[in-house]
Amino acid sequence: MREKYENFRENDHKAFPFLQSYINKAKKEKNYEKLVQGYKDGVFYSFSGEDKLKYADSMIWAANRSGNEDLRITSHIDKGVIYYYHYKKYQLALNEYLEAYKYSKNTKNEYLKYQNLYHIGVIKSYLGYYEEASDLFMKCLEHYREKTRQFTKLHPNEIYINKKGYLNSLYQMIICYRHLGKYKEADEAIQAGFSEIGEDSEFDLEKGYFLLSKGISEYRNSRFQPALKNLSEALPSIKTSRDFARLSVGYFYIGKSYSGLKKMKESIVYFKKIDSIFRQHQFMLPELRENYEILIDYSKKEKNQQLQLYYTNQLLRADSIMSKDFIYLSPKMHKDYDTNNLLEEKDKLQKINYLGTIIIIVLIVWAVGLVALLTRRHKNAKEIQQKYVLVEERFTAVHNTEEQEEVKIMPLIEEKKFSLNENKVEELLQKLKAFEEKKNSRKKASPSVNWLPNLEPIPTIFPKLSMNIKR
Repeated sequence: MREKYENFRENDHKAFPFLQSYINKAKKEKNYEKLVQGYKDGVFYSFSGEDKLKYADSMIWAANRSGNEDLRITSHIDKGVIYYYHYKKYQLALNEYLEAYKYSKNTKNEYLKYQNLYHIGVIKSYLGYYEEASDLFMKCLEHYREKTRQFTKLHPNEIYINKKGYLNSLYQMIICYRHLGKYKEADEAIQAGFSEIGEDSEFDLEKGYFLLSKGISEYRNSRFQPALKNLSEALPSIKTSRDFARLSVGYFYIGKSYSGLKKMKESIVYFKKIDSIFRQHQFMLPELRENYEILIDYSKKEKNQQLQLYYTNQLLRADSIMSKDFIYLSPKMHKDYDTNNLLEEKDKLQKINYLGTIIIIVLIVWAVGLVALLTRRHKNAKEIQQKYVLVEERFTAVHNTEEQEEVKIMPLIEEKKFSLNENKVEELLQKLKAFEEKKNSRKKASPSVNWLPNLEPIPTIFPKLSMNIKR
């Protein structure tokens, strides 16, 4: 049944004859999941904001009846988008996003998770928290970029919504870069957007946003003619989408570009168009506040006190509306999103710390066990070493005893042998003495006879023996 109308363009009321049959069938069968889809399609194809809100309320009712958490997330996000996109009622939009956030904490549907994250980032950007907003958009970019690379695995509708999510996140990043003074990054993101879209007519609105960003970049660099060209080309698709907030931004920078070209009358025409949009929708982006300051100064120069008073009152009214938004949004964002997000991070960290504590305890027990084992092994090794030393000492003692006994025996033997030799030597000495005396007596009688050879002195031949004799 959906195939009969799903190819119609957004806000095309011709889809409703087919859509109503789908809704009636879902109601009759009490199939609340299909009924949520029917009401979601009603939001998409309705032309007026009021009708979109009616279908969004019905969508929330059917989602609650279904009991499906993901459908509840979808219904609250869609209603928030209506408040944000079609009415610029940031307070009401934020309430819906935060309601969706409550259900999205445990969802496994990544598309819904990042869709809601994107819209919370938009609120932060509006409040001027550009650093925080850019962090959220970067997460969305990484998610959608990865999804767009899986063309072969995804249904054509999934490819479309993920590519759209990527392009919108990229555009929001450009806004953050611009306000943070990161102009180089902003220009690179603009070129990335054009490259991604190419000639695909399905993303004419996104192309319009990148043309708008390109025009603002050209104006910042004082290239006023190229700025006017890009800004003018951006307006048709933005007008068709009825995004009056971005339409006001386009008018503002067209007026500024004409002012840069010293064409004040042309510029005032566009500044007045912004006032017309503000009177109709009672909304103005903070960056457009300068518009009324320019109109007030122009009225002064023209000496038109009535217009000067009117624009002054308009500026005060714009400040009042923005102040109310900021007074409500900033504390609400901090209380219901930032604080909850921090608490979730705290819970995650506590779980990580708990797991880390368990791991540390296990490691400590393992280390203690290892130390005990090594200590035991060291003790056993020491005991074995002591026993070995003891055995070695005993062996050495026995060995030394045996050597001492052998030493004691050897001198006795040597001494005994030596004593026997000494007696023989003594006898020989006596004979030699007698022989010497006899020789001397013969010498006296016959001096010419010299038949006995000279003997070496006894000490030279027997030094040890000589000492023993003296002793």
